[in-house]
Amino acid sequence: METLKDSKGTNFLAMSILVSAIIISGVLIYVFGPSRSADLPDDSEAQVDIMDNDPVKGSPDAPVTVVEFSDFQCPFCADFYNDTLPLITQEYVDNGKVKIVYRDFPLSIHPQAAPAALAAECANEQGKFWEYHDKLFDNQEALSPSIYSSFASELGLDISKFNSCVSSNKYADEIVGDFQDGQRLGVSGTPTFFVIPEGGQPVMIVGAQPYQVFKSAIDTALQQ
Repeated sequence: METLKDSKGTNFLAMSILVSAIIISGVLIYVFGPSRSADLPDDSEAQVDIMDNDPVKGSPDAPVTVVEFSDFQCPFCADFYNDTLPLITQEYVDNGKVKIVYRDFPLSIHPQAAPAALAAECANEQGKFWEYHDKLFDNQEALSPSIYSSFASELGLDISKFNSCVSSNKYADEIVGDFQDGQRLGVSGTPTFFVIPEGGQPVMIVGAQPYQVFKSAIDTALQQ
């Protein structure tokens, strides 16, 4: 388990986003591997819009929503992307039963997490979030400021518009908002998920747990 710490070479954007969020909350953030499941905290601070206005994968009318709080440089998030997300997509997303909402939770121990999140938000502006999301996780070991524009070019984005979006930190507030919402919901590490039945109580899943953990939670939600 890794704990939050300063990292030499962390760029200004990453630090400004994370420091702002952490000062407001006054908490330490931990990164969890496969670990545990828990119910959503039942208190007034947790009553926030879990889904917000973030990128959605799947039918908007799907009866169950899986909200993921994630970090593009988190190795456990990459494990979920590689091992579990394809199975959830095949069994539940492609047939309209589940939609997935991606929310940003970049940790300061990962110096490229916040810049990658910003680049993905800028790709989302041009309708290419999930394609860009895949590029980031497929190339997690190579993340650096010089590569984000290359990914945008490979995906056919308007490079001038993309670079302007990134350089202006256009979606920094959106990323901070996601981070703060996650904290209010009890998120303390990445990845963390909420499985939400239509009109029902969300259930939290913490860590890159095996597919069967998600399947059980989703099947239960579909029966509600």
